[in-house]
Amino acid sequence: MAVEFRCATARGRGYARELRADAEHLLRAAGVPDCELSLMLVSDRAMRALNRDFRGIDAPTDVLSFSQIEEAGAAPPSPRALVNRKGLQSGLPLGDVVISIDTALRQAREFGVSASSRLRTLLIHGFLHLIGYDHERSAAEARRMRTRERALAAKIVAPNGATKSSENIRDRKIARSRAIAR
Repeated sequence: MAVEFRCATARGRGYARELRADAEHLLRAAGVPDCELSLMLVSDRAMRALNRDFRGIDAPTDVLSFSQIEEAGAAPPSPRALVNRKGLQSGLPLGDVVISIDTALRQAREFGVSASSRLRTLLIHGFLHLIGYDHERSAAEARRMRTRERALAAKIVAPNGATKSSENIRDRKIARSRAIAR
């Protein structure tokens, strides 16, 4: 299992170890433990530049995903095909998940959740985009993605052994508020 982690901002250093561990747990929970995931924590300034360059939106966002399993111009892969594929190539690079620590910390305060919980939620959300989920395609796809987010969050265990399912209630409220804001 390979998680390549980079913290490009001093503000994120205190969350690096736990977020990397969450990413490793996530790959196992999703059934792709031998795949590679690149994870980066950046500032709002860096995220704004990425969002502007790749999405044409001149504002920071919480998480961006850059899939390496999608082919340029082609439909994204079916998430089920990726996870259920027999003999999945060991070391298959899934792509990059980039999280703005500044936005994540602001959202954690706003939503009344811990910073670690918010970072974990954004990690899962970004990961699902890497493997083909997209809540912006349709309401049905948004429901499928949210269901998968909750299932994966429940499987990731904190260092103290407690599951994160109690935090999922807050995360559902967060997801609803994000949907309304769009």
